[in-house]
Amino acid sequence: MSGRQGGKLKPLKAAKKEKVELDDDDKAFKERQKKEQAELKAAAANAGKKGPLAGGGIKK
Repeated sequence: MSGRQGGKLKPLKAAKKEKVELDDDDKAFKERQKKEQAELKAAAANAGKKGPLAGGGIKK
């Protein structure tokens, strides 16, 4: 019996990802996505400060 059988095995190494070259359209698309994500995050933060939208009243 070898000493490795009872122990934890080493994980296999993942293959290296190939670097993908981005053209101008891809760069613009990613930049636009980042801006939209930042705007949504800012809007969500501001919405939490104001409280409920409707005045409410008595619910039946």
